[in-house]
Amino acid sequence: MRRNLSRLAVAVAAAGLSLGTGTAFATPPGPGVTGTIIAQTTKGGTDYILRQITVPPGQSTGWHYHDGPLYAYVQQGTLSHFDARCASDGVYRAGSHLTEPPGEDHVHIGRNLGTTPVVLDVLYVLPHGAPLSEDAPNPGCDFE
Repeated sequence: MRRNLSRLAVAVAAAGLSLGTGTAFATPPGPGVTGTIIAQTTKGGTDYILRQITVPPGQSTGWHYHDGPLYAYVQQGTLSHFDARCASDGVYRAGSHLTEPPGEDHVHIGRNLGTTPVVLDVLYVLPHGAPLSEDAPNPGCDFE
């Protein structure tokens, strides 16, 4: 899976990404959570956005969903991922990959329950013009 994500990232970069940096504010993240767009391009009505996200210890991404699939590689730390049933649907350590399916029926939150920052490389594959993520209310979990 790592090889496939790496190949996908290289293929997108080779397809002519326009390089740039910036902070994107798509979800209600905890204090200190940052996202920097590394590259982006649009092909055939689909936006491909490569972004690095850092989640400090004790913080989260906030509840959200995506309008297209998301592919992530954990560079550092451990990401704890929870679904709208308040259940853990994965714990992703450095060197692992995760995929998030699109749609309102896939509301989730990523949390850093560890002591080191989580650093993710994320490829968003979105309908042209869609936001990086859509905010969603806490579905009733006793954590944020």
